[in-house]
Formats: sequence, C-alpha cells, structure tokens
Amino acid sequence: MKISVRSMPLEKVLSLKRPRHHDPMKPHMFFRALIRFLSIPSLMKTRFTYTGERLEEIKDKPCLILMNHSSFTDLKVAYSIFFPRPLSIVATTDGYLGKPWLMRLIGCIETQKFISDLQLIRDMSYALTKLKSSVLMFPEAVYSLDGRASVLPKHLGVIVKRLKVPVVTVTTYGAFARDPLYNGLQLRRVPVSAEVKCILTPEEIENLPLSELDERIESAFRFDQFAWQRDNNISIAEPFRADGLHRVLYHCPECGAVGKMEGKGVYLTCGACGKQHKLMDNGQLRALDGNTRFAHIPDWFDWQREQVRGEIERGGFTFDSEVDIGVLVDHKSLYKVGEGRFRFEDGKYVLTGCDGVLHYEQNITSSHSLNVDYFWYELGDMISIGDKNALYICFPKDGAVVTRARIAAEEIFRMKKGR
Repeated sequence: MKISVRSMPLEKVLSLKRPRHHDPMKPHMFFRALIRFLSIPSLMKTRFTYTGERLEEIKDKPCLILMNHSSFTDLKVAYSIFFPRPLSIVATTDGYLGKPWLMRLIGCIETQKFISDLQLIRDMSYALTKLKSSVLMFPEAVYSLDGRASVLPKHLGVIVKRLKVPVVTVTTYGAFARDPLYNGLQLRRVPVSAEVKCILTPEEIENLPLSELDERIESAFRFDQFAWQRDNNISIAEPFRADGLHRVLYHCPECGAVGKMEGKGVYLTCGACGKQHKLMDNGQLRALDGNTRFAHIPDWFDWQREQVRGEIERGGFTFDSEVDIGVLVDHKSLYKVGEGRFRFEDGKYVLTGCDGVLHYEQNITSSHSLNVDYFWYELGDMISIGDKNALYICFPKDGAVVTRARIAAEEIFRMKKGR
C-alpha cells in the first residue's frame, strides 16, 4: 500500500488547515458486507477457524473488542468472526491518508498512536451508546515485532470501567507467521486461527477492582507466535522467510556488533564477524557453525533488551541518527520537509533540521513506548513522534535500527515510572 507524498517547506506545512473532528458514523451494512465478502478468499487460503468462550454474554449487545495486532489479516479475521455485527474500528491518523471519507463510512474512529487522547474515549462511548456499534481496538497500537504482545498501556481497566460494556478478546495464531512485519509484505502459507473470549461482563466490571481488570486484559495478551509455530509443527518453507529479520535481531551476541546483521533468504548473518544462523522451517534458529546461543527468536530479542537496559543504567546509551523528515498534519499527504537529526537527549526525543527551522522536543516518558514501523507504506523503516498539532515521521539514513530506539524508550519509561 502506498500513500501520497509531497515536498513542501516546513513553515507552509505547519500553516495548513487541520481536519476537524467528526463524531463516529455507524458502519453501513453495505460496507460491512463488502469487507466480509472481500475477506473470504484470503481466509479460505489460511483455512481460518476460531473458538469461542462465553460469547452468549455479548449476544445482541455492543461490546469492546480487544485484539492482538499481527498483520493486515487482523481486520479480515475480525469481520469473519463478528459479521454482521457493526464494528467501529479505532484507527490511526496515517490510515486516513487519501481516504478519510471511506474510513468514516466503514465506521473508523480516528486517533494517534502513543498520544493521550480523551476525545478517543468520548468517541468510543458515543459509538457504543448512541450508535449501538461494538468497538474494535488494538490496544498494542502497533504490529508485533517478535511475535509476542507489544507493551500495553497501563490502566486499560479505567477505560473499561468508564465504558461499562462487555469486553471480548481476540487472540490470533498464524496471522503473524503469515505476514510478519519484518518480512516486507511477503505472504507465507500458514493456517490462521483465533481464540475469542468474553473476559469481562458489565457486572464483573462494576464489582472488580481496577487491578483485576488490568490483569485479565494483560493475561489475554500473553502469547508467543514463534513458540506456537514450533510446538504445533507449523512448517514455513518459503525461501524468503528470513528476509528483513535483522530489523528484529540487530545485535550480534557472538561479537557484540550492533546494526551489522542481515536477514536474507533463509539466513541471518553478522556482517562484522560472519556468524551465520539459518531460520528453520519451524521458526527456530540454528547456527551453521559453533553453538546456537539463541534458537528462539524472542529469547534473542530479550537479550537485546537487557543490553539496552544495561547501557541506560550505566549512562552509556546513545541514539543519534540522520533522518529524512516527513510531517502529517492532515488527511491529504505525507509532506517531505527536508533532512535533520533525531536523538535521545536528557530524557527527551529531540528532532532538529530543515536548515535550522525545525526544533522539536518531546519527553520520553510522555508515552509507554515509541512508535516505530518497518517498510512503512513502502517508504522505509521509520520512527514517529509528535502531538495533536503535527506528527513527525523520521526515516533513518545511516542504518540506525529503529527497534533499538523503541526498546530504549520502553526501558526508560519503566525506569522513570517505576514499572
């Protein structure tokens, strides 16, 4: 999928008129049926099935649906499970580019990732109470990087208490393996299934403390897609299965080099020491020579997190990258405004550039995570920061690993907030 990209001076971009807020629209039956129909071929290829638990609690009732975020397959899965139930889908601003009218007609509720948004809660309540539409939300806000749940925002229970509707979780298996974010939109032949559970009724929400509500939600988001693949003997034999894996596994545990890994074909290779691993059909890694330190990809990812945490604790962590800068301020285009630098500095993200015109700072602790994406709209790996006035999309030009920036942001948040 591609978007409109235009070049424009930063001053002119920031002076553009911002879109006005609209109340959510109830998705028309025609669009619900159309999306369901268009989803059928893909789901037939994946032999999609699902199981349900306590779903009688949501019969003919609007509910809050919390779904793990794996790939573009997610929306097709949701419509297969819940059709013809109307779904108001929480969607981010970049998804509206070039098609705001369509997003509204299919019932989307607009928000921004990792930015406090009280209007979002009001819009969700409006959809549930006034439109009698269920709300579909991806609380992770981003696709999974390593096949496990991304860090969830704290106190989702507060939102649940306010909305007072049944809460349903959808956990997919195989959707990540079919189209992992790192693999550059290359689809694999993988069966897809889902577990659908009503984890909270209105009565339970009223009587349970917030801590218990949060725990039930967090429990539903404990999964490991690579372990699922291994334990269920799911074979992925595509010759491109390791393409882009260096986006996730960027730090060589053999020699310590950062940003020198390359995932290509079925191999993950360190360009510094030459250590090579093969991504096996079952999703596990095997070193071609010497010991396999990390066969399980999430274990390697956790080790990388430990290294970043150690650097932060010792005061030695740095992230400073030359970037191309794009800005989102409306639904018309991504505006290319020039070059600059993105860095972590004194507990803040600092973005400068555009021949000295741009200087933007944002506290790292303003959010529990940092928005990063791989091959974003086929433009490149990116980091985004910003506020309601403007969203700055930064494309590193010097090989900086956006995954490392996200890990650092999450660890700094944990340290500062004591979580």
